[in-house]
Amino acid sequence: MRYFNYLTNDEEQNFFYSLPTPFNNDADKEIIAHAIGAALYMPATKNNIADDLVAVKHEGLVSMVIDLEDAVGDNQLEYAEEMLKATLLTIGRYISIGLLRAGDIPLIFIRVRSADQLKRLLSFFGEEIEYVTGIVFPKFNAETGGEYLRILAEYNNRNMRSSRVLYAMPILESAAVIYRENRVETLLGISTLLNEYKEYVLNVRIGATDFSSLFGLRRSPDHTIYDIGVIRDCIADIVNIFGRMDNYFVISGPVWEYFKSDRVFKPQLRQTPFEESMGRNGRILRMDYINRYVDGLIREVAMDKENGIIGKTIIHPTHIKPVQSMLVVTHEEYMDALHIIENGQGDLGVMKSRYSNKMNEFKPHMTWAKRIMIRSNIYGVLNENQNFTCLLAEERESAIV
Repeated sequence: MRYFNYLTNDEEQNFFYSLPTPFNNDADKEIIAHAIGAALYMPATKNNIADDLVAVKHEGLVSMVIDLEDAVGDNQLEYAEEMLKATLLTIGRYISIGLLRAGDIPLIFIRVRSADQLKRLLSFFGEEIEYVTGIVFPKFNAETGGEYLRILAEYNNRNMRSSRVLYAMPILESAAVIYRENRVETLLGISTLLNEYKEYVLNVRIGATDFSSLFGLRRSPDHTIYDIGVIRDCIADIVNIFGRMDNYFVISGPVWEYFKSDRVFKPQLRQTPFEESMGRNGRILRMDYINRYVDGLIREVAMDKENGIIGKTIIHPTHIKPVQSMLVVTHEEYMDALHIIENGQGDLGVMKSRYSNKMNEFKPHMTWAKRIMIRSNIYGVLNENQNFTCLLAEERESAIV
């Protein structure tokens, strides 16, 4: 599996200074944690997931979350679990007969609704669980989370010689996390717990929809989640505790809910990046994104990145390419990171950047540089004259037509 594998060889040469590197379920934990990108949610009751993978229905799909929690009604739970098992068995069968290649299977995660369900599923599954990368734990806190992680760790310890590691992705979305009087104590308790099981924790994910519901709020398509004060403050504290250099977890951003809406405020996408990449067709593509309200999503991903958040939960396949294109490292970022790492041996403290537009301080910027290099390996590095819009291949082609 490799990001942007839908591009032609000519497009790859035109767009990329350094191509993304292939990876799979067996990759190093640090790689997988940063590689989740746009994680597409779908209900476990969906009966054609494996067929969609064969048909490459969602071009660019790299990670998916099969949901047994909010997307499944209580009366459908047993059916959803059976359907989930059938989906994984079908994927295995398609691989065995050559319809699918194992290397093309997205990172698959299962979102459970309780520790009891997790225990039951781990007993319920057979060899088909090898196609699962990890488990998503909703409404995670230090109490329920401890049971989740204990069950997962026991499973991994029992199966360490016969199968790959099954990872954890906790979602922070409960009242105790966002209510101010509890927040710091709660987050520190979760941090202590996650550090006990750090070898199994891929992401700390932010569930802003549940946060918003506690205040009767919902961001409009004209605004990002950072425009809602109580959510912004909570995200800042989550980054403060889990994004530190000495206590680092990959933090993934909350879902963007919109894929069509009516506009009230001014569009949020500048015209220049689209024109530079595609000229008139770029202007058409920009308007298409504005009409579908993906401009707000792109702005929110940019804000996520500025706050040290990598990756995003998505609920619509049209969000895959915009999110993932924003995670590619620009040529300028890469050159800055390389410059900092190459000169970080202590002989110099600061130098003008190779783009001659900023100062690179080798000690303060070293952690940033190392994280950029991780992203560059997974998502690639754009050529000097390219920006994220060049990677929106399907939309570009439709705009030209």
